[in-house]
Amino acid sequence: MQIGYHLSSEELTPSQMLAAARAAENAGFAFITVSDHYHPWTHRQGQSPFVWGVIGGIAAVTERIDVGTAVTCPTVRIHPAVIAQAAATAAVMLPGRFFLGVGTGEALNEHILGDRWPSSGVRREMLEEAIEVIRLLWQGGSQSHFGRHYTVEQAAIFTLPAAPPPIVVSGFGDHSIDLAARVGDGYFTTAPDAEAVGRYRAGGGTGPCYSKLDVAVAESAGAARRLALRTWPRTQRCDGSQPQPHQQPEPPPTA
Repeated sequence: MQIGYHLSSEELTPSQMLAAARAAENAGFAFITVSDHYHPWTHRQGQSPFVWGVIGGIAAVTERIDVGTAVTCPTVRIHPAVIAQAAATAAVMLPGRFFLGVGTGEALNEHILGDRWPSSGVRREMLEEAIEVIRLLWQGGSQSHFGRHYTVEQAAIFTLPAAPPPIVVSGFGDHSIDLAARVGDGYFTTAPDAEAVGRYRAGGGTGPCYSKLDVAVAESAGAARRLALRTWPRTQRCDGSQPQPHQQPEPPPTA
């Protein structure tokens, strides 16, 4: 098992994220993941820098630690051909230590251009085709794709890494887990979930599995709880449950 450090772009400025990435490498963490949002989950979180700019900065301030997106949606807000170029550039700047995490996205971020928000089944179709487009373009040379959801005409990515980075697929329901097992080089889930990992393995998935555990660090347990509820009121707990809707964040601690 390896332990990584997640950079929450929803609550950190770009400068804070670069400092945290450097500190995570110096502390011995195995990898860094970076969220890719247009909006934070709540206004209190207050940030949402562009993930690809941040990753370029991380490449400049680190030397050894692996870096990946957790996760990018390459289907609605950004065309997969553009994600293919962005991820290829990141992989060149982070040779041998970049991985592309992808998922079907949330309306919170993907609605901004006014496009229709498809059903979950259609979004899975779009993600599978997007992964196909990305891998096609990573082959190099002039490539075209005329699919159900995406068109690419004579596109060539000239700046390519020596080997394509792994694509790690996020999934929370059975159909999404099966998709990750079928087309992904690894599997992402947001909390430790042995049943989900078991389904991924049973479906033929052989890549690494990533899960996330949110923690709050403060001077006391009470202050940590207040911090967690104030900043991440809807985060999933380590037992897989979520706070109930009637639970409101406690007042912040006073000086």
